Amino acid sequence: MADGPVAEVLLRQLATADGGLDSAELAAKLGVEHQAVVGAVKSLQALGEIIEAELRSTKRWELTAEGEEIAREGSHEARVFRSIPPEGLAQSELMRLPSGKVGFSKAMSNKWIRVDKSAADGPRVFRVVDSVEDEVQRRLQLVQGGQAEKLGEKERSELRKRKLLTEVTLKTYWVSKGSAFSTSISKQETELSPEMISSGSWRDRPFKPYNFLAHGVLPDSGHLHPLLKVRTQFRQIFLEMGFTEMPTDNFIESSFWNFDALFQPQQHPARDQHDTFFLRDPAEALQLPMDYVHRVKRTHSQGGYGSQGYKYNWKLEEARKNLLRTHTTSASARALYRLAQKKPFTPAKYFSIDRVFRNETLDATHLAEFHQIEGVVADHGLTLGHLMGVLREFFTKLGITQLRFKPAYNPYTEPSMEVFSYHQGQGGTWSWEGEGCLRLPTLSPGPFHCQAHSQAHCQTQHHPHDLPCPSPSSTGLRKWVEVGNSGIFRPEMLLPMGLPENVSVIAWGLSLERPTMIKYGINNIRELVGHKVNLQMVYDSPLCRLDAEPGPPRTQGTA
Repeated sequence: MADGPVAEVLLRQLATADGGLDSAELAAKLGVEHQAVVGAVKSLQALGEIIEAELRSTKRWELTAEGEEIAREGSHEARVFRSIPPEGLAQSELMRLPSGKVGFSKAMSNKWIRVDKSAADGPRVFRVVDSVEDEVQRRLQLVQGGQAEKLGEKERSELRKRKLLTEVTLKTYWVSKGSAFSTSISKQETELSPEMISSGSWRDRPFKPYNFLAHGVLPDSGHLHPLLKVRTQFRQIFLEMGFTEMPTDNFIESSFWNFDALFQPQQHPARDQHDTFFLRDPAEALQLPMDYVHRVKRTHSQGGYGSQGYKYNWKLEEARKNLLRTHTTSASARALYRLAQKKPFTPAKYFSIDRVFRNETLDATHLAEFHQIEGVVADHGLTLGHLMGVLREFFTKLGITQLRFKPAYNPYTEPSMEVFSYHQGQGGTWSWEGEGCLRLPTLSPGPFHCQAHSQAHCQTQHHPHDLPCPSPSSTGLRKWVEVGNSGIFRPEMLLPMGLPENVSVIAWGLSLERPTMIKYGINNIRELVGHKVNLQMVYDSPLCRLDAEPGPPRTQGTA
């Protein structure tokens, strides 16, 4: 409290001081804790301009608990030396002493003792010198006496390595008189009472000024997990592009919708128990659209719609097996089947963001459950060019402007493409900048060039000349990172549903966890999801904005 004894003594000492007082020195002089003086300083500051206080930081050396013990009783090596009698001591007995192990090695390196391994009763330790000076104890006593400056940097470093000495930062206040300095403390009123008004005493009483800029106490509230924040941003992007969210509330799915409807054969490795979680109860799905099931069976086993199929014995009991869905594409299949039942056909754009499950080995980047983001567009005459255009628009809204497409294979899309972007900027952003040069793989035939170098140079380095080269000095992953997978659904998947032959469906997907980890600087997925999550991280994580850092202005005619 400001009217406490420490505050009063501080004011009296300050009245006679020349210039000011140091809070640490005053605490030592009064024999009180330094924190008590700091509390008095802050209380006096709250009363107005009585005092002025300047925060200062100083570094000093202090002994650790082990260092204080050695300063009092001697170093381990000196205690070992003193414990050895003239006739020597068995090494096994020496090692049982409290300072035996550490002191023995130090005394041996100082050549104070020797070991006679030829002794009849086993190795025996003898003194080599008659007496020793315990320099470690002497140096620690200097520090203890406030004379650490007498030690050289090498000596202090050696004591720190032995964990006998530590450097601490001491924050003190330099206190001087304020414009309204007084040795007497008058308590300022904080409230205007009816009695003060009626008696008129308020005219003679000092009031504490209101701080209208002070922040109020934050109310208790819930906090969104970083995954939910990033999910909200992705969802907003899909909605801005005119997409409709698909229902994805069925974590348990039949093998038919998860695999068979996607033209994925029943012998595919992904349907093995090593990759998929199958349910024991209920083990089978009872309700399936049987007319659609028969068309899917015929396409798998006999072919159709211009395809020869897989030519195997398709089994209904295999399609009925229940599992934890391995991708949200099963929800896309259900949505497209419902769309096909509506006549006439109406173009549609769907998206989903939800949880999927796979029998993965758990490590820093893999969990048995994660979130998948998926977008689907169904319309007449869609091509690979439409897919690339939609992908560029989608990823541009994420702040990912430079994309590469690499041919890939998916059982239910043809053609299929993996989507890559070069991660170059700071803070999880994606950009190209600088004038450095980096070797990049050529993903399609033909010469590539970059803006910063000659054509011949970039043909040698194998990276695009029409893109700026990344700067070697900039921070970031500085490599091509896969950010999604995409493709056009195969006719063998779409036509059995009943969709018109001239309708194409383009689709793409990516995980929710990877962009979240990049955005919030998390290296281990188990720190993002699971029982090891630090709740303070959830409380402190900022709002998610996936837009890119401002780049150079686009010139007229830029594509």
